[in-house]
Amino acid sequence: MIENKKILILGMARSGTSIAKLLSKYNNDLTITDKVEQDESLINELKKLNIKVIITDKQEELVDDSFDIIIKNPAIISTHPAILKAKELNIEVINELEACFNLIPKSTKIIGITGSNGKTTTTTMIYDILNKKYNNVYLGGNIGTPLSSIVENIKDNSILVLEISDHQLCDMYKFKTNISVLTNLSQVHLDFHNNSYETYKSMKKRIFNHHTKEDYAILNKDDLDVMNLTKDIKSKKLYFSKTNGDIYIKDNNIIYKDEIIINTNDIAIKGMHNYENIMATILVCKLFNIENNIIIEYLKEFKGVEHRIEFVRELNNRKFYNDSKATNNKSTIIALNSFKEPTILLMGGLDRNIPFDELAPYLNNVKTIICFGETKNKIKDFANKQNKDCIVLETLEEATYKAYEISSENDVILLSPACASWDQFPDFETRGNLFKEIVNSLK
Repeated sequence: MIENKKILILGMARSGTSIAKLLSKYNNDLTITDKVEQDESLINELKKLNIKVIITDKQEELVDDSFDIIIKNPAIISTHPAILKAKELNIEVINELEACFNLIPKSTKIIGITGSNGKTTTTTMIYDILNKKYNNVYLGGNIGTPLSSIVENIKDNSILVLEISDHQLCDMYKFKTNISVLTNLSQVHLDFHNNSYETYKSMKKRIFNHHTKEDYAILNKDDLDVMNLTKDIKSKKLYFSKTNGDIYIKDNNIIYKDEIIINTNDIAIKGMHNYENIMATILVCKLFNIENNIIIEYLKEFKGVEHRIEFVRELNNRKFYNDSKATNNKSTIIALNSFKEPTILLMGGLDRNIPFDELAPYLNNVKTIICFGETKNKIKDFANKQNKDCIVLETLEEATYKAYEISSENDVILLSPACASWDQFPDFETRGNLFKEIVNSLK
């Protein structure tokens, strides 16, 4: 455990404040910093724990050789001036998950889920199904619950299910899972990795760090990049596939070890991307001896995760869907492929210098694009090239009202931004919740 150290925590988001509170119990000298003004009650809470709080946009000026460790928020890029200075001074830079690793009981089975898309859905399903049989299952990580907020509650012989993003994997070194799931790979978040897909993939590979033949890798056999990336890992490999793997689909049946688990017609959530997530989930659950009836009952009822192609409301024969978690082109493509109805697409957010051309073949059912936020003009240019009607507005609120105003009966109104939320919102959850709030207020 980290104790008796001088520590600087960069970023006061959920994981930053949570790890600060945890480490304050271990006689550490703690400073936490952010660029954005914080709620006064939170600052007072931290100060009562003898944690120094500094709000500044010159965070590199805080870094000197008196610090033993820097714990950074996963969203902070490796070229941040404070990180570069820390590395010059040979100060260890880690993240919240890494800082918690030694607090997890050694007997805990750790399941880590990563991938370009499908992480949250797969993580949720694994946790929910395991939780139906066992009473010692914990959920955390990128899914929204910092590990530091639950790690002290984890008892011996528990199961810990973690969604782990590429941003988190960048600063994880000793952390090790017992079971790792890699759902798929595509070119997303490249701005965070110096515009290098190879760097991005190498970060994803860290989900298998320290694996031996006693550990398991759950892999997408149909994804060439996944297969190439994992050729030399030491894990015991289990494959899911649309056609031929340890679990696969035949005649609309999901089949595991020559046994039909469930027909896809009986699954509440639809789409091949979801069936892939389900197959990965089943492979994990079978390692814990979960009975088929538990899996079947769950899959018949599970409607999907919040903010991921989430049905919000039907109003005057218009259906509204919240896909705020779609922060890249691939996710928006999955959403667009889910509908055959005429669609009004709400797009926009942080400009990460990623073109939208990849969306072009999937716009057949899109009648209008309404764009907002930092990328609005770039989206407008893209829409013009595709001869798609496009309306440019400033905010999500304006976009939602306009979408309803111009809609017709039987239209789908889909928020699937293809962009991160950080230009106008602290996270995609806040963006999605605002959309739902507006939609539910419509009369």
